[in-house]
Amino acid sequence: MKQALFWKTREDGSIVCELCPRRCVLREGQLGGCGTRGVKGGKLYALTYAKPCAIHVDPVEKKPLFHFHPGEPILSVATIGCNLYCDFCQNWEISKRRAEALEQEEDVPPERVVALAEEAGCRLIAFTYTEPTIFYEYMLGIAKLAKKKRMGCAIVSNGYIEDAPLKKLIPLIDAANIDLKGTKEFYKKRCKVPDHEQIKKTIISLKKGGVHVEITNLLIPGENDSDEEIAALAAWVATAVGEETPLHFSAFHPDYRMLSANSTPAKTLLRAKRIAKKHLDYVYLGNVPGLENDTRCPACDAAVVDRSRYAGVSLLKDGRCPQCKAEIPGRFSGKRR
Repeated sequence: MKQALFWKTREDGSIVCELCPRRCVLREGQLGGCGTRGVKGGKLYALTYAKPCAIHVDPVEKKPLFHFHPGEPILSVATIGCNLYCDFCQNWEISKRRAEALEQEEDVPPERVVALAEEAGCRLIAFTYTEPTIFYEYMLGIAKLAKKKRMGCAIVSNGYIEDAPLKKLIPLIDAANIDLKGTKEFYKKRCKVPDHEQIKKTIISLKKGGVHVEITNLLIPGENDSDEEIAALAAWVATAVGEETPLHFSAFHPDYRMLSANSTPAKTLLRAKRIAKKHLDYVYLGNVPGLENDTRCPACDAAVVDRSRYAGVSLLKDGRCPQCKAEIPGRFSGKRR
């Protein structure tokens, strides 16, 4: 166990977790809504610290991150748990597990994770699969060591985190893909989140902090895929964090509590891309094979990153289009922040 960060004791002896906006109030022996942070001996502990449920090497494009060192392998790390309660969760087998279910025999401390990245030839580490906010202390420990090794770190997150822990994390993170799932009403209905303004605030804070930001939106038929919702989302991204921000539309498949819902057809993704391109320079489509996902120069339409084989092959020269020399925003060199 690792004593948690960001909590306080109330006058009545209960403990308030201040890591995410849920601010769970807990008593001895209770777990937070994330299922991973619990009270023992009057203190709050991160119960999944050094207990990953998954460590894999992926292409960085799988996160998805398309403007962040395309083609490079990235070591992906996760523990169980999540602080959102999405009916459509695509990783519910691990995100909905709780700390009581931990069966791991051997810890994998931050030092070992960084060593595994080195052994696999990875210069990048991602905190992904589940919500990295809920294994905050583990992520922080890994990221600090990775920084010393000049490795890059990325989070794939729902963005539901309080300002103070986010501020402490930002200097250690190079890239982030944040899920922006839909409207305020959608978050209330399908994620049990009363307001998504904190998530938008997280996105803006990451951008202002110098983190490379990409956005993902999972399109669910009849839930968040209307022309109006797609246009509003793309317009907000363009205004709040810049029209150069990559936006990924991902196809839904029936899962968890939405098994009777329809899968997202390719035509919906293509329609979303047409709408979003009125506001944004870079729009990508995921979870449907066969759709073109090259990065193209917005000035001359030349392909600057080839993704015909999924993992990207950069055609850029010093971060610029090889045809018209326009600068393409992102992290395309070997440099780390």
